Amino acid sequence: MKSKFSEIINDNKPVLVDFFAAWCGPCKTLSPILDSVKAELGDAVKIIKIDVDKNQPLAAEYQVRGVPTMILFKNGKQLWRQSGVLQKHELVSIIKSH
Repeated sequence: MKSKFSEIINDNKPVLVDFFAAWCGPCKTLSPILDSVKAELGDAVKIIKIDVDKNQPLAAEYQVRGVPTMILFKNGKQLWRQSGVLQKHELVSIIKSH
């Protein structure tokens, strides 16, 4: 998983990673918001979801302590990070600003 993840976040377009858990209520709230962000931005962004329970080493590497935690990467660098649910317009403007 780790090498594939490195490959994905090394893209030259923004990659928004959603660290989530199946049992997490706010994660379920965030899911349709991310779908509409993707619908608006299309190919300008990649959005991937990482289940922290199934990928604990990866979650530990990025010090994900709470879910949902979103991290925005570009060219392998972490540009932005936040825990909790954000609204679609907030996420769109954060992604566009990078």
